[in-house]
Amino acid sequence: MLKIVVGGDESFDETTNEFVVVGGTVIELEHSLVSLSKWESRFEKPFLGKGEKSSEEVLGYIREMMLQEVPEETFSKLSDENVQEINRYIDAKMTATWFREEPGAPPSREIITAELIYYWMITFQIPWEAETWHLNRLFTLIRVCNMKQAKPKKMSRAEIASRNRELNAQRKAQLGTRG
Repeated sequence: MLKIVVGGDESFDETTNEFVVVGGTVIELEHSLVSLSKWESRFEKPFLGKGEKSSEEVLGYIREMMLQEVPEETFSKLSDENVQEINRYIDAKMTATWFREEPGAPPSREIITAELIYYWMITFQIPWEAETWHLNRLFTLIRVCNMKQAKPKKMSRAEIASRNRELNAQRKAQLGTRG
């Protein structure tokens, strides 16, 4: 969840040597499957698609991310810094898990929608409370589940030969022999 202050006046507090915002509205946002689903219901197109979003669509997503009701004029008070902070939050990885990418692997052409993500949650028996997780964290869990359930990839002849050469070299070194 992200908390930001919208509007208000910024001043310098000399006792703490920090800039503080006086007034304004504190809003809480959540980039989650729930937000994505609400946005797609409203705009009837995939949020995660490659196409650019209009300013109305971007503002619509920020509205769907809201965890509380706020006056409509709050949205007109969003500063560029607020929008940048929201974008950093949306783009954040939110997990310590990393993946080794296959060289030359083509990117997926599958269009990802909320319903597809819900299907993945059902398939991998992911608990429903995960729909409120940060979306990138949920995607990481889905990817881990997919990898763990996938059949092992067969090694090519060249890979088998390379592995055998490495094993033979290790054994020769351990036993102190030449072959």
